[in-house]
Amino acid sequence: MMALRERALVSPRSVPSLPKHVRIQYDPVRQAFAVLSPEKVFWPNDISLDILRRCDGRSTVGHLIAELAADYDAEQEAVAADVVAFLQEWSDKLLVKL
Repeated sequence: MMALRERALVSPRSVPSLPKHVRIQYDPVRQAFAVLSPEKVFWPNDISLDILRRCDGRSTVGHLIAELAADYDAEQEAVAADVVAFLQEWSDKLLVKL
């Protein structure tokens, strides 16, 4: 029987990183960045890619949201909901560690 893992929940203090089995790679044919994991390839949009690149295992989600809000000249509250939802979805798929 497979043990169920406890779902990690994103919080402002979470420190996201990419697991060893996930990497970002440029595809010259499509002229786009792909996120590669075993047996799966994802084609994130520019904003998703920007979030993933900041998942360095050092910055908190709160810091990441503040940086993105500044870079995109947006309100932190507006950015926060999207960033948390994105990171939660990718964490649930085991593509981001929290």
